[in-house]
Amino acid sequence: MKKFSHVWKRFSWVSRLLILCVVVLVYGWALQGLKVDFGLLKQSLFNIIDFVSRLFPPNTSWDIFNKTVKALVETVQMSVIGTTLGAMLSLPIAIASARNVAPIWLQWLANFLQNAVRSVPSIILGLLFVAATGLGPFAGTLALSIYTIGYLGKFYQQAIEAVDPRSIESLQVAGASRIQIAQYGILPQVLPLVLGYTLWMFEYNIRAASVLGAVGAGGFGFELKSYIDGFEYTKATTMILILSVVVTVIDALSSKLRQRLESM
Repeated sequence: MKKFSHVWKRFSWVSRLLILCVVVLVYGWALQGLKVDFGLLKQSLFNIIDFVSRLFPPNTSWDIFNKTVKALVETVQMSVIGTTLGAMLSLPIAIASARNVAPIWLQWLANFLQNAVRSVPSIILGLLFVAATGLGPFAGTLALSIYTIGYLGKFYQQAIEAVDPRSIESLQVAGASRIQIAQYGILPQVLPLVLGYTLWMFEYNIRAASVLGAVGAGGFGFELKSYIDGFEYTKATTMILILSVVVTVIDALSSKLRQRLESM
């Protein structure tokens, strides 16, 4: 055994070479599937420059600013409600999918539900709820709440599975039920992480809500798409710049809040 170990260390470069070959093959296979035409990319550079030039200078009229602010307020409202509903639904699903809490059959069902939700793009959910409830922010809010489950459910599950097992074992020895174990042994430990993940999802949903507006689900994206469809690119640039500022401010504030929660 020692001799084998010595030989392996001596020729360890072979394993590194094999790993490098596998990586090269994987990326070569991926690029071949993309069918990238580098000649076409070179010719397209002029088209990109032409399109970007149409975006400037931004339109600075008060009417555009007013519409953008109203659309952003609606987008934030959608994100607040959608994230809250999604978080409330995600927590029981996460508990049901955690391997240190739930029975195996329940884990399979809960994990399948999470994977199924994550596999559906947000824009498809937006189209689904627009068809169900009509155009407007309500459809977007419902789409965000379902979309949130797929991600927060997984984040919450990982936080629950990282809980100190001794606290769970002590409650089991004391005869606590599964609900009591979740309430007294798990939630106090995962609460800071859960709140941090929820804040991150709130930030993300502001961007997702902007995309959902493109299919008529209200918010910022609806106004932005209308300007782009009407070739009013300078107005679209104004909206994008304002969105960038607002998202940056929200990101900075929530990052500080997450840091405080993680230090609890």
